[in-house]
Amino acid sequence: MASCLRGSLYKKIEDEKIDVTIPCTGTLPGNKHPLISTQDEIIDIFCGLGYSVENGPEIESDFYNFESLNIPKDHPARDMQDTFYLDENRLLRTHTSPVQIRYLENNPPPVRIIAPGRVYRRDAVDATHSPVFNQVEVLCIDQDINFSHLRGTVLSFLKTFFGDIPVRFRASYFPFTEPSAEVDVQWKGKWLEVMGCGMVDPKVLEKLGIDSEKWTGFAAGLGVERFCMVRHQIDDIRRFYTNDLRFLEQF
Repeated sequence: MASCLRGSLYKKIEDEKIDVTIPCTGTLPGNKHPLISTQDEIIDIFCGLGYSVENGPEIESDFYNFESLNIPKDHPARDMQDTFYLDENRLLRTHTSPVQIRYLENNPPPVRIIAPGRVYRRDAVDATHSPVFNQVEVLCIDQDINFSHLRGTVLSFLKTFFGDIPVRFRASYFPFTEPSAEVDVQWKGKWLEVMGCGMVDPKVLEKLGIDSEKWTGFAAGLGVERFCMVRHQIDDIRRFYTNDLRFLEQF
Protein backbone atom coordinates (compact mmCIF):
# COMPACT_ATOMS: atom_id res chain seq x y z
CA MET A 1 0.00 0.00 0.00
CA ALA A 2 2.79 2.40 0.93
CA SER A 3 4.69 1.67 -2.29
CA CYS A 4 1.52 2.28 -4.30
CA LEU A 5 0.99 5.66 -2.67
CA ARG A 6 4.65 6.52 -3.19
CA GLY A 7 4.37 5.62 -6.86
CA SER A 8 1.27 7.78 -7.26
CA LEU A 9 3.06 10.68 -5.59
CA TYR A 10 6.09 10.38 -7.87
CA LYS A 11 3.84 10.24 -10.92
CA LYS A 12 1.93 13.32 -9.75
CA ILE A 13 5.20 15.24 -9.21
CA GLU A 14 6.45 14.20 -12.66
CA ASP A 15 3.22 15.16 -14.42
CA GLU A 16 2.68 18.50 -12.63
CA LYS A 17 6.19 19.83 -12.23
CA ILE A 18 6.91 23.38 -13.43
CA ASP A 19 9.95 24.20 -15.52
CA VAL A 20 11.13 27.46 -13.91
CA THR A 21 13.67 27.97 -16.72
CA ILE A 22 10.98 28.58 -19.35
CA PRO A 23 10.73 32.31 -20.24
CA CYS A 24 7.51 33.93 -19.13
CA THR A 25 5.02 34.96 -21.78
CA GLY A 26 2.21 37.46 -21.88
CA THR A 27 3.45 39.64 -19.01
CA LEU A 28 1.74 42.99 -19.10
CA PRO A 29 3.94 46.08 -18.67
CA GLY A 30 3.43 47.98 -15.45
CA ASN A 31 2.39 51.62 -15.24
CA LYS A 32 3.45 54.37 -12.89
CA HIS A 33 1.12 55.02 -10.00
CA PRO A 34 -0.84 58.24 -10.72
CA LEU A 35 0.73 59.96 -7.69
CA ILE A 36 4.25 59.14 -8.92
CA SER A 37 3.54 60.40 -12.44
CA THR A 38 1.95 63.57 -11.05
CA GLN A 39 4.92 64.25 -8.77
CA ASP A 40 7.34 63.62 -11.65
CA GLU A 41 5.50 66.15 -13.79
CA ILE A 42 5.58 68.76 -11.02
CA ILE A 43 9.32 68.20 -10.60
CA ASP A 44 9.90 68.49 -14.36
CA ILE A 45 8.08 71.83 -14.51
CA PHE A 46 10.11 73.37 -11.69
CA CYS A 47 13.36 71.95 -13.03
CA GLY A 48 12.48 73.71 -16.28
CA LEU A 49 12.20 76.93 -14.27
CA GLY A 50 15.74 76.49 -12.93
CA TYR A 51 15.08 74.68 -9.63
CA SER A 52 17.03 71.70 -8.33
CA VAL A 53 15.64 68.78 -6.30
CA GLU A 54 16.65 68.20 -2.65
CA ASN A 55 15.59 65.50 -0.18
CA GLY A 56 15.72 65.01 3.58
CA PRO A 57 14.80 62.55 6.37
CA GLU A 58 11.18 61.69 7.13
CA ILE A 59 11.98 61.39 10.86
CA GLU A 60 12.85 64.91 11.96
CA SER A 61 13.77 66.78 15.10
CA ASP A 62 11.48 69.35 16.67
CA PHE A 63 14.07 72.01 15.82
CA TYR A 64 14.05 71.46 12.06
CA ASN A 65 10.32 70.78 11.77
CA PHE A 66 9.15 73.67 13.96
CA GLU A 67 11.58 75.97 15.80
CA SER A 68 13.83 76.80 12.84
CA LEU A 69 10.68 77.76 10.92
CA ASN A 70 9.64 80.35 13.49
CA ILE A 71 7.28 77.95 15.34
CA PRO A 72 8.36 77.80 19.03
CA LYS A 73 6.92 75.21 21.42
CA ASP A 74 4.11 77.49 22.63
CA HIS A 75 3.14 78.72 19.17
CA PRO A 76 -0.56 78.15 18.26
CA ALA A 77 0.48 77.20 14.69
CA ARG A 78 1.52 73.80 16.05
CA ASP A 79 -2.18 73.02 16.39
CA MET A 80 -2.50 73.46 12.61
CA GLN A 81 -0.24 70.45 12.10
CA ASP A 82 -1.35 67.65 14.43
CA THR A 83 1.90 65.75 14.74
CA PHE A 84 2.99 62.13 15.16
CA TYR A 85 5.64 62.34 17.91
CA LEU A 86 8.11 59.49 18.41
CA ASP A 87 9.51 61.01 21.63
CA GLU A 88 9.93 64.51 23.08
CA ASN A 89 12.30 65.60 20.32
CA ARG A 90 11.68 63.31 17.34
CA LEU A 91 8.64 63.24 15.09
CA LEU A 92 7.39 62.30 11.64
CA ARG A 93 7.80 65.44 9.57
CA THR A 94 4.58 67.37 8.95
CA HIS A 95 5.94 69.12 5.85
CA THR A 96 9.09 69.09 3.72
CA SER A 97 10.11 72.59 4.83
CA PRO A 98 12.86 71.12 7.07
CA VAL A 99 14.67 70.15 3.86
CA GLN A 100 14.94 73.85 3.04
CA ILE A 101 16.46 74.66 6.43
CA ARG A 102 18.99 71.84 6.16
CA TYR A 103 19.96 73.00 2.68
CA LEU A 104 20.36 76.65 3.68
CA GLU A 105 22.62 75.66 6.58
CA ASN A 106 25.22 74.48 4.09
CA ASN A 107 24.46 76.44 0.93
CA PRO A 108 24.49 80.24 0.86
CA PRO A 109 22.08 82.16 -1.40
CA PRO A 110 21.11 82.45 -4.18
CA VAL A 111 19.01 79.31 -3.83
CA ARG A 112 16.29 77.75 -5.98
CA ILE A 113 15.22 74.32 -4.77
CA ILE A 114 12.17 72.07 -4.50
CA ALA A 115 11.74 69.39 -1.84
CA PRO A 116 9.35 66.55 -2.74
CA GLY A 117 8.53 63.82 -0.26
CA ARG A 118 6.09 62.01 2.01
CA VAL A 119 4.74 63.82 5.08
CA TYR A 120 2.56 62.82 8.03
CA ARG A 121 -0.23 64.51 9.98
CA ARG A 122 -2.90 63.21 12.32
CA ASP A 123 -5.73 64.19 10.00
CA ALA A 124 -9.08 62.45 10.07
CA VAL A 125 -9.44 60.34 6.95
CA ASP A 126 -12.07 61.60 4.52
CA ALA A 127 -12.46 62.29 0.79
CA THR A 128 -9.84 65.08 0.77
CA HIS A 129 -7.60 64.31 3.77
CA SER A 130 -5.15 61.53 4.64
CA PRO A 131 -2.67 61.06 7.53
CA VAL A 132 0.02 60.27 4.95
CA PHE A 133 0.40 62.31 1.79
CA ASN A 134 2.99 63.67 -0.63
CA GLN A 135 4.14 67.26 -0.69
CA VAL A 136 6.42 69.44 -2.79
CA GLU A 137 7.98 72.52 -1.18
CA VAL A 138 9.44 75.34 -3.25
CA LEU A 139 12.10 77.82 -2.07
CA CYS A 140 13.65 80.75 -3.90
CA ILE A 141 16.17 83.06 -2.18
CA ASP A 142 17.90 85.84 -4.13
CA GLN A 143 18.38 89.59 -4.15
CA ASP A 144 15.37 91.84 -4.75
CA ILE A 145 12.82 89.00 -4.75
CA ASN A 146 9.29 90.26 -4.06
CA PHE A 147 5.69 88.99 -4.07
CA SER A 148 5.27 89.61 -7.79
CA HIS A 149 8.02 87.04 -8.44
CA LEU A 150 6.14 84.57 -6.22
CA ARG A 151 2.84 85.21 -7.97
CA GLY A 152 4.40 84.95 -11.41
CA THR A 153 6.12 81.66 -10.57
CA VAL A 154 2.97 80.12 -9.10
CA LEU A 155 0.79 81.20 -12.03
CA SER A 156 3.34 79.95 -14.56
CA PHE A 157 3.49 76.58 -12.81
CA LEU A 158 -0.29 76.21 -12.47
CA LYS A 159 -0.96 77.20 -16.07
CA THR A 160 1.64 74.72 -17.28
CA PHE A 161 0.22 71.90 -15.16
CA PHE A 162 -3.54 72.53 -15.43
CA GLY A 163 -3.83 74.64 -18.56
CA ASP A 164 -6.27 77.54 -18.68
CA ILE A 165 -8.00 77.15 -15.31
CA PRO A 166 -9.28 79.91 -12.96
CA VAL A 167 -6.79 80.67 -10.15
CA ARG A 168 -7.12 82.96 -7.13
CA PHE A 169 -4.88 84.07 -4.25
CA ARG A 170 -6.32 84.53 -0.74
CA ALA A 171 -4.58 86.21 2.17
CA SER A 172 -3.62 83.64 4.80
CA TYR A 173 -1.20 83.03 7.67
CA PHE A 174 1.87 80.83 8.01
CA PRO A 175 4.45 81.42 10.76
CA PHE A 176 7.44 81.13 8.40
CA THR A 177 6.17 83.46 5.65
CA GLU A 178 4.94 87.06 5.71
CA PRO A 179 2.87 88.06 3.82
CA SER A 180 1.24 84.70 3.14
CA ALA A 181 -1.43 83.45 0.77
CA GLU A 182 -3.37 80.34 -0.14
CA VAL A 183 -3.91 79.50 -3.79
CA ASP A 184 -7.17 78.03 -5.10
CA VAL A 185 -8.14 76.55 -8.45
CA GLN A 186 -11.67 76.10 -9.70
CA TRP A 187 -12.66 72.42 -9.73
CA LYS A 188 -16.13 71.10 -10.52
CA GLY A 189 -17.55 74.59 -10.12
CA LYS A 190 -16.01 75.09 -6.68
CA TRP A 191 -12.77 76.61 -5.39
CA LEU A 192 -10.26 74.05 -4.11
CA GLU A 193 -7.16 75.07 -2.14
CA VAL A 194 -4.05 73.50 -3.69
CA MET A 195 -1.10 75.58 -2.45
CA GLY A 196 0.13 77.71 0.40
CA CYS A 197 2.81 80.33 -0.23
CA GLY A 198 4.39 83.56 0.96
CA MET A 199 7.52 85.63 1.34
CA VAL A 200 10.07 84.01 3.65
CA ASP A 201 9.92 85.65 7.09
CA PRO A 202 13.18 87.59 7.77
CA LYS A 203 13.41 85.86 11.18
CA VAL A 204 13.87 82.49 9.45
CA LEU A 205 16.75 83.85 7.38
CA GLU A 206 18.39 85.59 10.32
CA LYS A 207 18.39 82.37 12.40
CA LEU A 208 20.44 80.84 9.60
CA GLY A 209 22.90 83.73 9.55
CA ILE A 210 21.55 85.12 6.25
CA ASP A 211 21.37 88.90 5.91
CA SER A 212 17.65 89.59 5.42
CA GLU A 213 18.41 93.12 4.23
CA LYS A 214 20.38 91.72 1.28
CA TRP A 215 18.52 88.50 0.58
CA THR A 216 14.77 87.95 0.25
CA GLY A 217 12.76 85.05 -1.05
CA PHE A 218 9.53 83.13 -1.27
CA ALA A 219 8.34 79.65 -0.35
CA ALA A 220 5.38 77.56 -1.46
CA GLY A 221 4.01 74.15 -0.63
CA LEU A 222 1.58 71.92 -2.50
CA GLY A 223 -0.03 68.53 -2.02
CA VAL A 224 0.57 66.06 -4.83
CA GLU A 225 -2.70 64.21 -4.12
CA ARG A 226 -4.76 67.38 -4.58
CA PHE A 227 -3.10 68.07 -7.93
CA CYS A 228 -3.66 64.51 -9.07
CA MET A 229 -7.32 64.65 -8.01
CA VAL A 230 -7.95 67.82 -10.02
CA ARG A 231 -6.00 66.59 -13.05
CA HIS A 232 -7.86 63.26 -13.26
CA GLN A 233 -11.22 64.33 -11.78
CA ILE A 234 -10.90 61.94 -8.83
CA ASP A 235 -13.42 62.54 -6.07
CA ASP A 236 -11.83 60.66 -3.15
CA ILE A 237 -8.18 60.72 -2.00
CA ARG A 238 -8.57 57.25 -0.49
CA ARG A 239 -8.70 55.70 -3.96
CA PHE A 240 -4.94 56.24 -4.29
CA TYR A 241 -4.21 53.87 -1.41
CA THR A 242 -6.66 50.98 -1.92
CA ASN A 243 -4.49 49.12 -4.50
CA ASP A 244 -7.61 48.50 -6.58
CA LEU A 245 -6.35 47.39 -10.01
CA ARG A 246 -9.62 48.46 -11.62
CA PHE A 247 -8.78 52.01 -10.58
CA LEU A 248 -5.01 51.91 -11.18
CA GLU A 249 -5.23 50.36 -14.65
CA GLN A 250 -6.93 53.53 -15.91
CA PHE A 251 -3.62 55.41 -15.74
